[in-house]
Amino acid sequence: MRVLVTGGAGFIGSGFVLRASERRPDWQITVLDALTYAAHPASLDPVTDRVDLVKGSVTDPDLVDQLVAEHDVVVHFAAESHNDNSLDEPWPFVDTNVIGTFRVLEAVRRHGTRLHHISTDEVYGDLALDDPSRFTEGTPVNPSSPYSATKASADLLVRAWIRSFAIPATLSSCSNNYGPRQHVEKFIPRQITGILDGVRPKLYGAGTNVRDWIHVDDHNDAVIAILEQGRLGETYLIGADGETSNRDVVALLLDLMGKPADWFDLVNDRPGHDLRYAIDSSKLRAETDWQPRYRDLRAGLAATIDWYREHESWWRDAKVEAERIYSRLGR
Repeated sequence: MRVLVTGGAGFIGSGFVLRASERRPDWQITVLDALTYAAHPASLDPVTDRVDLVKGSVTDPDLVDQLVAEHDVVVHFAAESHNDNSLDEPWPFVDTNVIGTFRVLEAVRRHGTRLHHISTDEVYGDLALDDPSRFTEGTPVNPSSPYSATKASADLLVRAWIRSFAIPATLSSCSNNYGPRQHVEKFIPRQITGILDGVRPKLYGAGTNVRDWIHVDDHNDAVIAILEQGRLGETYLIGADGETSNRDVVALLLDLMGKPADWFDLVNDRPGHDLRYAIDSSKLRAETDWQPRYRDLRAGLAATIDWYREHESWWRDAKVEAERIYSRLGR
């Protein structure tokens, strides 16, 4: 099977390429990536002899059409995804997430290519901290930021193309990912690399915001399961029952890295900061054989810390730039 992975040099996309190359060695994989600041081609080093890397944007209609025509399946990871950046400059999110998805949809419509579209639980907005419910596939979209609004827009385009043009597609929305090779602008790697540099973690607001954490390998195993076992036209939510407050995540990191429990600072909250995400992945588990393997967040974080400790050359330059931007934004 010939598989085109958009955004395949980013964190989750490269993780998918590595997992698919290991679990499905007969797949012929091409990566399309714009290689912006958030991409890291070195993440693909273990499979460079087996994977073709094409530098280009999903907003380029001719390039997207050419590549889609040459493949049987498109797995569409490509997206701008950092909330803070979307609050600072929304246009790249509209361009990549909305226009880019439109270009992919038109190409798969022309060529009858199977599509799987990657989304996020952030499209559903947030839940109260004391709300016992979780997001399901039927939860109305209610995005809070330019990032989540553009992802919700992309999802609606995919669903419209499924209904209006009968494209063979599935969608998935996942909770917060963690693991090796994540850009240091994101919450967990920012704290890990900061602690390694002797910098106290920073928590927005009171640190009580809750995220439903899932290891990147579990997410990508779920995508493989949806590709092979999911029903066309359906949306699947991917979660590993990992609800944990940001403050508790920092507490785990401090404990694992030998720092005092109170060694952190509270900073001004981010505008529109969602309170709580929670995923009900029962539909996915009922219709496929997928189950999360990384059920112990502490163990998963310990392995993630080890990876960043052992790969400083991978993240050092990006760390300098990310902290410069955070400093400008006062965060």
